[in-house]
Amino acid sequence: MVEAQTWTTRRMSNPRLDPIAAADQVLDIPATPPGEARNAAAGSHLSPNILTALIIGSWYFSNVGVLLLNKYLLSFYGYRYPIFLTMLHMISCSIYSYFAINFLEIVPLQHILSRKQFFKIFALSAIFCFSVVCGNTSLRYIPVSFNQAIGATTPFFTAIFAFLITCKKETGEVYLALLPVVFGIVLASNSEPLFHMFGFLVCVGSTAGRALKSVVQGILLTSEAEKLHSMNLLLYMAPMAAMILLPFTLYIEGNVAAVTIEKARGDTFIVFLLVGNATVAYLVNLTNFMVTKHTSALTLQVLGNAKAAVAAVVSILIFRNPVTVMGMTGFAVTIMGVLLYHEAKKRSKVMNR
Repeated sequence: MVEAQTWTTRRMSNPRLDPIAAADQVLDIPATPPGEARNAAAGSHLSPNILTALIIGSWYFSNVGVLLLNKYLLSFYGYRYPIFLTMLHMISCSIYSYFAINFLEIVPLQHILSRKQFFKIFALSAIFCFSVVCGNTSLRYIPVSFNQAIGATTPFFTAIFAFLITCKKETGEVYLALLPVVFGIVLASNSEPLFHMFGFLVCVGSTAGRALKSVVQGILLTSEAEKLHSMNLLLYMAPMAAMILLPFTLYIEGNVAAVTIEKARGDTFIVFLLVGNATVAYLVNLTNFMVTKHTSALTLQVLGNAKAAVAAVVSILIFRNPVTVMGMTGFAVTIMGVLLYHEAKKRSKVMNR
């Protein structure tokens, strides 16, 4: 005889409604993956080699592109306001950095923790302003190829400032490797058909300022509490740099904003040039970070050495500036010296371990 099931027995026979079984049952709910894992999964259809190649290609496009756009604007288009142009770069970097860090979360947001740290970043911003303004100004007077040849001497100035400020001495091999760096630029300068003394001096000032910033940054932001990621450092340096440049552009270049608006009314192409130029200026910093993240800092150094040669060749093809065999030889000697310098630095670090 089969017992008739009442509503109660049917209810108690369901393990999901059984209070004892429900207490013992554990639901396995998978954890939500973090943002980086989701982004990696979204881009998983690209192989790592293709992704790295695309990032390196973007790095070359942005670094060479900003040089060519600056040269075109300042020399050929007739927009002779390098300080205001640099200020637009800084404003662009401020806006894009805020969006990239606070919304896209490409890196965690870091805060300025003290007034002392604020003034250290402000000092770096002032050096940064000097370097970028001098670099942009030089493009009004000298070709991109010559500008890049001078810029390749950055290791020479870095070694000098490191010795003068921190009394850091390098090995004899490192100092010896700097000789072709200097000799090459002397050779290139003496045979440059479009040599301009003021352009040459401000470009040297830009190169020295870039080297000084790297040395001072290593001194000022040494403690773990004060160290900032490169993208966070740009987030704070860019608006400070824009504020520093504002009085200088008003005093030296006049009411450049009104002039720019008037130009835009007659030729809207300048709006595209300025916005594109400012965007590419930010992409230089973003792709620097992306290359380091997906490869290494050493790869970024190697790409930087090759970038000078690529930018020189592309600018010659586009702007048709005259070059001499002696000038190209001097450029090649400088690049060779930079490569020897990096190799000597690597060996000295291995010996000091």
